[in-house]
Amino acid sequence: MQNSIFAGTRFSLLPKIKYMIIIILSTQTGVIVLAGNYKEVNIKSDMPTSDDAIKRITYNIHNGKRLGYRAIKIIHGYGSTGAGGRIRIEARRYLESQKRKGVIADYIPGEDFSIFSEQTRRAFDRCDELRRDRDLERHNNGVTIIVF
Repeated sequence: MQNSIFAGTRFSLLPKIKYMIIIILSTQTGVIVLAGNYKEVNIKSDMPTSDDAIKRITYNIHNGKRLGYRAIKIIHGYGSTGAGGRIRIEARRYLESQKRKGVIADYIPGEDFSIFSEQTRRAFDRCDELRRDRDLERHNNGVTIIVF
């Protein structure tokens, strides 16, 4: 069990969260926002190499599954030059391999995160909190949703 101090109050991060608790953590693996069964991780905050970004994604997948999350939103950016984004490309390649291995159920590129996507609607069935995500319908290619 992990504990975190936030605004002078101690919260326990339990596998089964029954109430909406929002906690913001700054860690070596990026800034993390936790809300219910869903967490958001900013892996680009300190401009890591693509190898380091993949390590952060791996850590967050294993940690998220252990803590009982149903989905994680990875903020990887779209590329500082606007011409591709190595982290985005490598992250999605890695997530595809994790999906084939059965480590994750699915992943949704931010540009496909739409109520009109069957993939997104299936993700809603697993994690209803995704319906309220600020990137829904924004076609943001700087994020990817991982579904467990």
